[in-house]
Amino acid sequence: MVVSMARIRGVLAVILLGLTVAGCGYNTIPTLEEQAKAKWSDVQNNYQRRADLIPNLVATVQGYAKQEREVLTSVIEARAKATSVRIDASQLTDPEKVKQFQDAQNQLTGALGRLIAVSENYPDLKSNQNFLALQSQLEGTENRIAVARRDYIEAVRAYNTELRTFPGVLWASTFFRSNKPMAEFTASEGSAKPPQVKF
Repeated sequence: MVVSMARIRGVLAVILLGLTVAGCGYNTIPTLEEQAKAKWSDVQNNYQRRADLIPNLVATVQGYAKQEREVLTSVIEARAKATSVRIDASQLTDPEKVKQFQDAQNQLTGALGRLIAVSENYPDLKSNQNFLALQSQLEGTENRIAVARRDYIEAVRAYNTELRTFPGVLWASTFFRSNKPMAEFTASEGSAKPPQVKF
């Protein structure tokens, strides 16, 4: 009977230790890290959606605006560069990699803006149902990108804050030493100024 009582106490001690560890924040850092990585996947998914829409948009504009080859080429090249710059969840702690990804996406955003501005010169194109549908999908995708980026920034803020505040800093300095703060998106250069559209 004494052996079984000691066994029961041991089991109770393990359960109590497990509850204490779970309740004191040990799981917070990995949970927040996984949430930030999931939000990053949403960002990449929405950028990919935009990249997938571009060939159809370019083909539609090409049919109407053959003389705008330079603008169409810049969109195609920017899309190729944006889709070639990849960053996986393990590289989110490298601000330079995140900046390269962001710069490539910003180039594509600028090229798309010029393409849409060019379309204003072609009334038949502006009224084309395919173009209108693609333009609407692109606008919706840009909104999704903004929301996904906002959600990622918030998830990274929560994760980075946990690494630097009590009790997370204790866990980070003992069990999660390899965890580094993740890089956030930053405003692109010149984003404070409204774009100039010239016709």
